[in-house]
Amino acid sequence: MPAVVNAPAFRRGARRIILAHMDRPTRRFKPAVAAFAALIVPAQGALADAARLDDLFDRLAGAGTAQEGALIAAEIGDELMRTGSPTLDLLLRRGAEAVAAGDDAAAIEHLTAVIDHAPEVTQAWHLRSIAYLRTGHVGPAIHDLGQALALEPRHFAALAGLAAILEEMGRPGDALRVWQAALAINPADADIGASVDRLLRLTDGTPL
Repeated sequence: MPAVVNAPAFRRGARRIILAHMDRPTRRFKPAVAAFAALIVPAQGALADAARLDDLFDRLAGAGTAQEGALIAAEIGDELMRTGSPTLDLLLRRGAEAVAAGDDAAAIEHLTAVIDHAPEVTQAWHLRSIAYLRTGHVGPAIHDLGQALALEPRHFAALAGLAAILEEMGRPGDALRVWQAALAINPADADIGASVDRLLRLTDGTPL
């Protein structure tokens, strides 16, 4: 079974991160934005199917090549973008498109509307975290990542986002553990694997 994040522990840790780093210069987080904004998979559809997600994540864990993993990850992205409401599907899709286009104000507006009406939509939290981080709102970004992971602990893109933020905060040991959790879920992803290898070399395999 893939490694997952303990949601209550994650939220406690995220709260500590927010309090400890609220005043840090936000320009340092631009690499973190790039690291996990690249993992967005915009899509559309009906309400996410839990059984199908379980099957897809099982297949992802067993993917033999990067290409196979990327195709399965795209299917997971499709499922996570489903809300069960045509109106919310449209808002979520517009939010994803705004994030991809760099229009963070519009993204936050669309995604907040989705969250207000359907807080169970994992991808709305994840996408809004990217827009928040890109606009310098680090605390709200971490909060949204926590919400996304509480809803779907296997959300490897949200894990990647958290890991990248932890690196930018100078916490390589914590970042390594989160990158490793993401890699256990999506072992064929070369970028996640490279991040694990890099931090293993940096920490000599021992979290700091």
